Formats: sequence, C-alpha cells, structure tokens
Amino acid sequence: MSAAVPVSTATSLRSRLLWLDVWRLGASGLRSRPTRAILSALGIAIGIASMIAVVGISSSSQARLNDQLSQLGTNLLRVAPNQQQLGDDTQLPASTIGKIRMIDGVESASGFGQLAKVDVYRSSLIDPAATGGLTVNAADLDLLEVTGAEIAAGTWLNAATDQYPGVVLGSDAASLLGVVTPGTQVWLGGQYFTVLGILKPSPLAPELDTGAFIGIPVAEKLLGYDGSPTAVYERSLDASIDRVRRLLPATVSPQQPEAVTVSRPSDALAAKYAADQAFTGLLVGLGGIALLVGGIGVANTMIISVLERRREIGLRRSLGATRAHIRRQFLAEALLLSGLGGVLGAALGVGVTAVIAAMNGWPVAISPVTIAIGISSTLVIGAVAGLYPAIRAARTPPTAALSS
Repeated sequence: MSAAVPVSTATSLRSRLLWLDVWRLGASGLRSRPTRAILSALGIAIGIASMIAVVGISSSSQARLNDQLSQLGTNLLRVAPNQQQLGDDTQLPASTIGKIRMIDGVESASGFGQLAKVDVYRSSLIDPAATGGLTVNAADLDLLEVTGAEIAAGTWLNAATDQYPGVVLGSDAASLLGVVTPGTQVWLGGQYFTVLGILKPSPLAPELDTGAFIGIPVAEKLLGYDGSPTAVYERSLDASIDRVRRLLPATVSPQQPEAVTVSRPSDALAAKYAADQAFTGLLVGLGGIALLVGGIGVANTMIISVLERRREIGLRRSLGATRAHIRRQFLAEALLLSGLGGVLGAALGVGVTAVIAAMNGWPVAISPVTIAIGISSTLVIGAVAGLYPAIRAARTPPTAALSS
C-alpha cells in the first residue's frame, strides 16, 4: 500500500514560473512577430517623442530667456509719454534725462528723441512714401550702455561724430535699407548721411531695431530737433527698482504724472514666454492624445496576439501553466512593447529638441526627470492596455490546444 504524499511535497510540486522566465517569454512573443511589434511600439514612440520634444523645446527656450535676462539684467526701466491717455502730441520735457539721473538709486539714464517728419531712404531716388516704417532718432551717447544693445559692425556715436552727418542703423533698418557695411551713405532728412555702424538685435529695446540714430547736436543743427526725448531708459540698483519706478512719473512731470508711463522691458520678455507656455500646454495635450492612441494600438496588438495563440496558450495550460502564469506572460509582452516605444520615443524627443535648440542657438535643457516621467507613463499605458488581453488569455481553457 503506497504512502500518502505529504502536504508539503504536494505544495512543492505546484507549477512555478520565475519572473526572469516571464520576461523571457514576453520577449520571445514579441520576437515571433517583429513587424507588428515595431509598428505598435512606433505609435507609443510618436506620442512620447512629441511630449518630450515640446517640453524640451520649451525648457530650452526658457533657459535662453534666463541667460538673456542674466546678461541684460531686469533692472532696466523705460520711460515714455503716455500717449494712450493724452494723445499723440504728448512729449517728455527736454530735461527728462537729467532729472532721472538725479534720483537716488539710479545708476545711469539715456534715451533718444524721434524726429517728426524726417525719414531715411537708401538713396534720394526712392519714393518718399516708401518709408518702410523706419524712424530717425536723435540719440544720447550713453544709449547703448544703458540698454545693453551691441554693435554688429562699425562703431557707435561719440563726441566727435555726433557733430556731423553720421548715422547708426538698427538691425532691421540696415536690412531693409540694404546696408551691410559701415561707410555706406543713406538719404536722411534731405541730405546724405554716412553709416557709422550697425546694431545687433536688441532684446530689451526692440524699438532700436527699426531706428536710424544720429547725434543730438547735428539733429538740432540740421533737422530742428527740440531736445524732447521719445523714450528714456534708466538702470537702477536692484534693491531700489520698485521705489525708483514709483518716483519716475512725478519726477519727470510734476504737474502731470499721468502723462508719463513707466515699464520694465524684461516683463515683456517674460510675458512672451508665458504666452509661449500656453501654446506649449496645447502641444503637450496633443502629444498625450497621440500617446493614448499608441496605447490603444498596443491593446489591439495584444488582443490579436491572444486570438492567434489560443493553441499555444491551451498547450501551456495543459502542461501545468496556471492562469496567473498566462496573465504575467501577456502583461510582460505589453510592458516590453510599450517600454520599447517609450525608450525609442524618448531618444527621438531628445534628438528633436537638440536639433531645434542648435538651430536657434539655445542651450539644450531637458530634465532627466522629464525623460523618466515620459518612459514611466508609457509603462503605465502599456500595463493598462495589456491588462484585458492578459486576463482574456488567462481564461483560455487547456482544451484549446486540441482545436484546429
């Protein structure tokens, strides 16, 4: 009479499947259908690549903005007539720059005055109506130092050249006039002026880009400039900027403080970035939709795989595989499939960001956390997409191995 099998022995005879074997089975399932696996992973990759690229490009743009602000500073204020309330004929007093320099906490101040009814052309043969939106301005000698603008070619006005018919062109003005080198002559105010220099684009004072700048003495002598500035820029100590901003209107125009408007150019750059962020959020949402579509593709692939492999599943069940083993196998396939798409998409997103940043001269700024979150999200999508096919596969009876 045979002895009874101990309970511990019976338990030890139960079918077991190591996790390492689970991943091997999942990988073999994908290798058996490589084209389908690649196409499904591609759907995940497109979604995650678009999300990482959008976030990466936005971060790189922000890094560039931070670099610009650190170089140019956020302590620049711009003073101008409040034409919205008082009309286009509102002017700042001729003593504006001198008054601002006397305020405690102000480091430097400078500005320019736009000359009314004075235009600049490439030559005297150009149609007078074709101004191109360019302005002619009498500029203080410290304008570049205060605004942080730089010379691209040639030189800025100095104590000698501001006495004679010499002009410095903003970047857009030079491009529109077709001037590429200093020494060229342009038709300004009814006579020829020699181009002394060309400015680089000015982030904090974009109005300089479309201007032609001459010295104040020659503007007064030849073009009737009355000394009233159109815009004045001042640099304050960081600790004093808020106080100076409050004092400026009353200092410039004690009788009509409301006739003066004060702004901080760096705020405009920050506002532009905020507007870009809203658009970035829209693109991230579109990337999320693409990722969801990729997850549906993974689910579709896994369901078809379960239907095609019923005999394989039934055979494994008849050889001792439990339902839990089958669930793990197909869930592992879904995770490997989505993980492959996630890694591929992350690499593609980083590559796109690097290319766009290089084309625009931005630093590449992609947080490793962003990449980790992106890949993790693909695994979550894969787990959700593969859950139902895994459960369906686990319900396949062993007798399925006998079906044709």
